[in-house]
Amino acid sequence: MVLMSATTPIPMSTASRAEQAFPTLTSQQIARVANHGRKRSLQSGEVIVHAGTQHDSFFVVTSGQLEVILPHGELVAQHRPGQFTGETNMLSGRRGLVSIRATAPGEVIEVDRETLLALVQTDSELSEIFMRAFILRRVELIAHGLGDVVLHGSDFCAATIRVKEFLTRNGHPYTFVDLDRDSGVQEVLDRFHVVEGDVPVVICRGEITLRNPTNEQIADCLGFNEAIDETRVRDVVILGAGPSGLAAAVYAASEGLDVLVIESNAPGGQAGSSSRIENYLGFPTGISGQELAARAFTQAEKFGAQLIIAKRAKRLACDRKPYAIEMEDGTRVLSRAIIIATGAEYRTLPIDNLSRFHGAGVYYGATHIESQLCRGEDVIVVGGGNSAGQAAVFLAQTARRVHMIVRADGLADSMSRYLIRRIEDNPSIELRTKSEIVALDGSNHLESVRWRDHRVDREATENTRHVFIMTGAVPATTWLEGCVALDAKGFIKTGPELTQDDLVTAKWPLARPPHLLETTLPGVFAVGDVRCGNVKRVASAVGEGSISISMVHQVLHE
Repeated sequence: MVLMSATTPIPMSTASRAEQAFPTLTSQQIARVANHGRKRSLQSGEVIVHAGTQHDSFFVVTSGQLEVILPHGELVAQHRPGQFTGETNMLSGRRGLVSIRATAPGEVIEVDRETLLALVQTDSELSEIFMRAFILRRVELIAHGLGDVVLHGSDFCAATIRVKEFLTRNGHPYTFVDLDRDSGVQEVLDRFHVVEGDVPVVICRGEITLRNPTNEQIADCLGFNEAIDETRVRDVVILGAGPSGLAAAVYAASEGLDVLVIESNAPGGQAGSSSRIENYLGFPTGISGQELAARAFTQAEKFGAQLIIAKRAKRLACDRKPYAIEMEDGTRVLSRAIIIATGAEYRTLPIDNLSRFHGAGVYYGATHIESQLCRGEDVIVVGGGNSAGQAAVFLAQTARRVHMIVRADGLADSMSRYLIRRIEDNPSIELRTKSEIVALDGSNHLESVRWRDHRVDREATENTRHVFIMTGAVPATTWLEGCVALDAKGFIKTGPELTQDDLVTAKWPLARPPHLLETTLPGVFAVGDVRCGNVKRVASAVGEGSISISMVHQVLHE
């Protein structure tokens, strides 16, 4: 089976990959699915799934044929007897991107979504077949831009980059129309009085036009959170979908807990913007932060965890149980236990006009999107930690030259040795120690940077349009408003870090001391970069997220 367009077949990457994306079940496998569903007869032309609507049914074809089409009529795929419908939206419960209709009289086995989730958790053979197919189908939709979003914008526009990253990191396919290159589109926008401040323009589901929308507006238009019941009291709510939060979600959901994850932007946290993580156990050739986050997110959904996207916690109501998390949009989420995995926010440079160039020459993550923006150009990476080293090595693949600026004498105290060697051996990377950026200049986009070399007490100007700031982060804890004890830098104190004075001040109510990752609030835990004493490694964050669930179980049974 191939991914089909209306005119010419678009082949999958390899035949084996196509077979994995569109496999044919055996008669024994079909019989096992049939035990969990019901037979349904179809007439020719009958539409069983409408694009842009939520659908909670999964179909296995036993006779006849189904075709999968985009809203504008483009043919995506065909399902023959033994094949099945669906992609990753079957796990999330989000709106479907495509319509599915019968091309001939036939019969299908219909299975509701909740039953399908139970099936992939209990039948390992079918789970592997379905999960691989769902993931590969979404990958192909993204690769070919076959989705329900058209983004009109400019790569020189900070808001366009933000929307691109939001859609990409949330795994949502879109078509990008570059206004700098397509004059015909610009004429159409002019006719509808779209001014510079309206860019980017997002056409959502072919029906709604959003002008310079927020991430939350895009999420609402695409129905990211429609399948989630926010009124239900959860066993555990996890704040943040970085590595620690996703690990907690996977383990909690797989162990039968009712799990809700709240994420203000997209899965992955800071790690999600890492171009390549090469020291994470089990990935000897490395893995991008976005890919790692996407796999973890899908794994959590497989076990039944739910994720709210593009919503931010405003306050924790901690005076009674169940605890209540108040959101910025006014909704309240109730939970018996809470895991705070909000991570940290990027630390900026003390430059007056820095915010003017956010997304327009100043970036805090080096992903494929940014690497294409600076292809063949000089770039600057600020910072001496592993994230800065990973960014420099990654950007050197496409940039003409990478200038690393660090305030310290060298990299040995803050960077892994393997990265230092790669930087030293790469002729495209120039390391400037005991230096710092002092000024930025440009009109609508960054054009030049002035930096100071403290070794010779001299300033110089570099003509560059791209600066990547990788200088660490500060904890995202201001929303807690005194509910838990913090250290002097704002990180959450847990377990052994808590003093007797902390417990007395918080009026710790239990005879037992706080668990290893527990805060001064019983049943509220902190993991990952937001926690005092954390080790800033992805593996450490994943470990903390996973072991926190054993403590959640203990609290829920108290």
